Amino acid sequence: MKLLQNKIALVTGGSRGIGAAIIHRFAEQGADVAFTFLSSEAPARALEEELTQLGVRAKAYQSDASSYQGAEALINAVLADFGRIDVLVNNAGITQDTLMLRMSEEQWDRVIETNLKSVFNLTKHALRPMMRTGGSIINMSSVVGITGNAGQANYAASKAGIFGFTKSIAKEMGSRNIRCNAIAPGFIETDMTEQLDEKTKAAYLNNIPMKRLGRAAEVADLCVFLGSDMSSYISGQTINACGGMTT
Repeated sequence: MKLLQNKIALVTGGSRGIGAAIIHRFAEQGADVAFTFLSSEAPARALEEELTQLGVRAKAYQSDASSYQGAEALINAVLADFGRIDVLVNNAGITQDTLMLRMSEEQWDRVIETNLKSVFNLTKHALRPMMRTGGSIINMSSVVGITGNAGQANYAASKAGIFGFTKSIAKEMGSRNIRCNAIAPGFIETDMTEQLDEKTKAAYLNNIPMKRLGRAAEVADLCVFLGSDMSSYISGQTINACGGMTT
């Protein structure tokens, strides 16, 4: 039997990168999948069709995770279409990197709203329906939330905030059979890392004991584990997927 058979998952920021890898793995493991996109409609519709070919239900929703009202509307739409939510993956995120001396209030607010407030928005509106059946909430953080990084004070703060939020939800909702965990990826092969010059990439690799970048599929596999019943006694944890760089 597939690990996510008969489960219904909602993944935010799912049209590309790590989000798309998560959706693929979920569908391969039998889950029906709802996912969001903000502006990349054509890739999202193509992915929707691709997932349907795997024999599961799949639907893409255009939604801004940083909007409280938008998140409420999204949850209601997914419930109307799929009936329930068993796994929620809060994956939506952006970067707007610059040194603190140059960082604008808008750059700070936009990153906090997209990366951290979105986790509150989706979790807030998903909790009540999830209380009826139990479920798993997976929050996508980053090792930058642990280590910090020059030029990423806004991003690091948003990702660090997810750790405390995750622990609090795990304590509040454990008695309702709702688990909440975070994943902190390290440097993963994505469109963003492909744009790095060789010197910068070499500097990153020097700090990774495994001497390679991670793959989006490896993060997705961890999401499958945390979304499945195999992790039924794991909650309130942050798992680093970073090749040992935070060791």
